[in-house]
Amino acid sequence: MDLLIFFVILSVLVLVHELGHFVTARLCGVAVEEFGFGLPPRAIKLFERKGTLFSLNWLPIGGFVKLKGEDSDKERVTPDMFYAKPMWKRALVLVAGVVMNFVLGVVVFGAVYTYLGIPTKTDRVRIDVIAKDSPAELAGMMVNDWVQKIRIQNLESRILNTDELVKLINDNKGKEITLVVDRGGKEMEIKLTPRENPPPGEGAAGVVLTNTELIKYPWWQMPWRGALVGISEAFAWGREILGGMGALVMNLLKGKGVSSDISGPVGIYQVSAMVAKGGIIPILQFLGVLSINLGILNLMPFPGLDGGRIAFLGIEKVIGRERKDKFEGTVHTWGIIFLMGLMALITMRDVWRLFIK
Repeated sequence: MDLLIFFVILSVLVLVHELGHFVTARLCGVAVEEFGFGLPPRAIKLFERKGTLFSLNWLPIGGFVKLKGEDSDKERVTPDMFYAKPMWKRALVLVAGVVMNFVLGVVVFGAVYTYLGIPTKTDRVRIDVIAKDSPAELAGMMVNDWVQKIRIQNLESRILNTDELVKLINDNKGKEITLVVDRGGKEMEIKLTPRENPPPGEGAAGVVLTNTELIKYPWWQMPWRGALVGISEAFAWGREILGGMGALVMNLLKGKGVSSDISGPVGIYQVSAMVAKGGIIPILQFLGVLSINLGILNLMPFPGLDGGRIAFLGIEKVIGRERKDKFEGTVHTWGIIFLMGLMALITMRDVWRLFIK
């Protein structure tokens, strides 16, 4: 079942990406010779419609779109060839796959938050995570406790935001404090002593705080509010992913190799297997993150990727099509070879991790 979920996730991501190329090509008057489900070699021809062969291929991951005249052939150019279209139409076709990945991410996040509720900032502070063996855990604090007040040496303060509570806890390290919490509608007092030297990554009390609550609005508002949150979530993940890719490029340029945080298909399968245990909502969230990741990756101006092909349109504008065509195919081929080699190395490292655990 884990393997099936992994293949479904990857197939949805790639098929949505290729569907963007397919639909946009048709709208721009570019003939699509084949839309393949899965990757070659071809298993069977499903059917043919409007000059496009729809095929089923043996490798059950994603799919592909074959555009007519995608590679230049000046000997027999016809109006429905990709090569024959104006530069702006070719750019639209190339960028459409990336756009569809972002749209999928927004839709998925929007659906998740429509179901769960809309994250809304409140004037209450909730315990979101408790570290093992921390003062908070030892004192009996529980996740989803709402911290209402803090009492320090008979001085009581009402808590309205996370920054205020963090400051009061840090200002009283090594001293006993009392937190008044709401647990399921029942008020409780919890005494604890914040640590003076907490472990790295943990605070003095050992808790992660939030003042965000998932709120359900009227049913007719939820889809719109969910979509807005989805857009915000997509952009937030986009910034994270861009930062990670920037660090990857810098490490490669400095000869430091690929960060251990980067995973290939094997690593993604491991994560998807863990995510699947949480049910459909975590799976959808994971799908949304991967979709945005795939979109940003393809937008990078590297040979062989959509971004690289778009960059060559800019080069064409500067040096002319004739000179560009002489080396574009070669550059993309070597770019793909490099990416496949990099993916092979990452995959071997992921497999090695399986055996050394």
